[in-house]
Amino acid sequence: MRFLLRLPQTHLRKFSCSMSVLMSSKQFLEFCLLPSSFAASSPSYARGLQRQLSSVSRRFRPVLASRPVSKSSSPYHQRPNGVSPYTSLSRASNPVDLEDGAVQSRLANLRLKLAENGIDAQNCPSGQYSGLICPECEGGDSGEKSLSLFIAADCSSATWNCFRGKCGLKGGVRVDGRFTTSVAVPVEKGERKITVESLELEPLCNEIEDYFAARMISAETLKRNRVMQKRIGDEIIIAFTYWQRGELVSCKYRYLTKKFFQEKNTRRIFYGLDDIEKASEIIIVEGEIDKLAMEEAGFRNCVSVPDGAPASVSSKETPSEDKDTKYKFLWNCNDYLKKASRIVIATDGDGAGQALAEEVARRLGKERCWRVKWPKKSDDEHYKDANEVLMSMGPHSLSEAVRSAEPYPIQGLFSFKDFFDEIDAYYHRTHGHEYGVSTGWKTLDNFYSVVPGELTVVTGVPNSGKSEWIDALLCNLNHSVGWKFALCSMENKVRDHGRKLLEKHVKKPFFDADYGRSVPRMSVEELDEGKLWLDDTFTLIRCELDSLPSIGWVLERAKAAVLRYGIRGLVIDPYNELDHQRTQRQTETEYVSQMLTKIKRFAQHHSCHVWFVAHPKQLQQWDGGPPNLYDISGSAHFINKCDNGIVIHRNRDEKAGPLDLVQICVRKVRNKVAGQIGDAYLCYDRATGLFSDSPITPEKPERRSSRRP
Repeated sequence: MRFLLRLPQTHLRKFSCSMSVLMSSKQFLEFCLLPSSFAASSPSYARGLQRQLSSVSRRFRPVLASRPVSKSSSPYHQRPNGVSPYTSLSRASNPVDLEDGAVQSRLANLRLKLAENGIDAQNCPSGQYSGLICPECEGGDSGEKSLSLFIAADCSSATWNCFRGKCGLKGGVRVDGRFTTSVAVPVEKGERKITVESLELEPLCNEIEDYFAARMISAETLKRNRVMQKRIGDEIIIAFTYWQRGELVSCKYRYLTKKFFQEKNTRRIFYGLDDIEKASEIIIVEGEIDKLAMEEAGFRNCVSVPDGAPASVSSKETPSEDKDTKYKFLWNCNDYLKKASRIVIATDGDGAGQALAEEVARRLGKERCWRVKWPKKSDDEHYKDANEVLMSMGPHSLSEAVRSAEPYPIQGLFSFKDFFDEIDAYYHRTHGHEYGVSTGWKTLDNFYSVVPGELTVVTGVPNSGKSEWIDALLCNLNHSVGWKFALCSMENKVRDHGRKLLEKHVKKPFFDADYGRSVPRMSVEELDEGKLWLDDTFTLIRCELDSLPSIGWVLERAKAAVLRYGIRGLVIDPYNELDHQRTQRQTETEYVSQMLTKIKRFAQHHSCHVWFVAHPKQLQQWDGGPPNLYDISGSAHFINKCDNGIVIHRNRDEKAGPLDLVQICVRKVRNKVAGQIGDAYLCYDRATGLFSDSPITPEKPERRSSRRP
């Protein structure tokens, strides 16, 4: 019975029933008492006996080991929570082939189900326990791996349990879906009733009072806030007592070495809670000493959080009251806080303190929160907290810092003060383009100039020269201020568009064709120089797929061009070459409005001017004059939402003036600094594609009144 001597004593009773059966077997007794010399001399008998008892020997192999078996290598020594460290023999599972495709499939599905519960089990093997970060409590302040996850050896199920007392998350999931649970069960322990006597607290000694005096905290303030001390062995520690309506509900201790601990199983509330019971304005600080420092500056309506600050702001949504264990003190004090109309958050100035401010503000409502910004200690450093300001600058400076608190930032809500620097730069014209950039044509500059961040809608009847004029404008801007551009021109082939731009840059025709015989053709050297200029100045946005590009697709590429190439202008030509799919319930007017809003936001965010070409709808009874912006096909939002609206019109009547005369009709200018409504006239050189100021201004013929449909 040598193997029985190796059984743990706690398991002898479990084996009693099995032993009554096993002891009746003659072969089993012979096996247990068989001398090693006899087994060696009778190998055939030993082999026969081994065959008869093969299953029994496999079942008892862990018990018969001659030395302790590694817990990491044997499933019999896995220790689940609350279960004996030895696995029942009847529960021992047979080995599973992890190379089996079915097992691998179950494991993959199981990991997907665990991921749905917020548990990342990609690196967790089956058949053993793994320690992970709990998805509910995130391991607390220390970030400990408090979640124990066990995946069954056959990968059919998994169970988990968080061992943090404040969390208690438990759950399980099966591949077949027969059960799935994930419930956080906080371990609720009854609140202890404590008194000054039961905690063995005593008044402060001179040594502790001197410690506070060095931090400019008076004995009177200590007495009013009932700061006491406690003796632990030969050491004296500070005791900050937490009171609620005259009852001692908790106590927090501080060693002089700045080590903290609290009484367990007590109510979590603000320190100094009774001081804000009837206050409409309260101050929240990060530590008890900061609360005392605020009182030295004249503020008694101040409380301190009971715990330290988090390392960072949680990326998750604010949990419900029953799950918000980290900030339970806020819920416990809700009756006090809901009366306050103004809450000043004066946490520490470091990263953790700012994270605490954000967590508190989003629970209390940022609309009633203000934030204290601590004074500067040096050019690149601020004071850390209230007590440091009190010690270094005095109570008056601390009071000024609190009274100068600013409204807590709310996304999308600003004051003009936030933009004073930008307004000053605008006034002093430090950016250089406050009046807009010259178009290169003096007659047009009186009505229109190019301002970064604006949207210009350009229209005109077909063959009026809209694209030619925009190309000439881009060349002028590049030559004068060096701007670069992205071109989304779907109507032009790349080679044709390149030819037009090169002609305007070199000021010579590309071909020796009829349209340019009056001017010598550009040379090969000029072509090579022009190609380098093209590549440096323009970026092409082209969709090579069969489908049409959407406005979102175009703006994504334009954003990349801003970041990669530094473009300052974007041309989208024309509107009807884009994909305009919309939902069944969305009208074309609503679609155009949203599209133009996206374009304007892109222009403003990236300080990039956008020219958007849109064709007019078919004009009824057209008299040959320029259309207006309301004639654009699609929606009146083209004129309503743009910053600038321009109509390009080419003269087709010899009686009205030269045929090369182009009328630039500025029909809308939102920014009066950049221009005004009016008409400018340019001459078009067909050989080079250049525009120049016209020396004449033709008289406008009388037009018949027309009604917009």
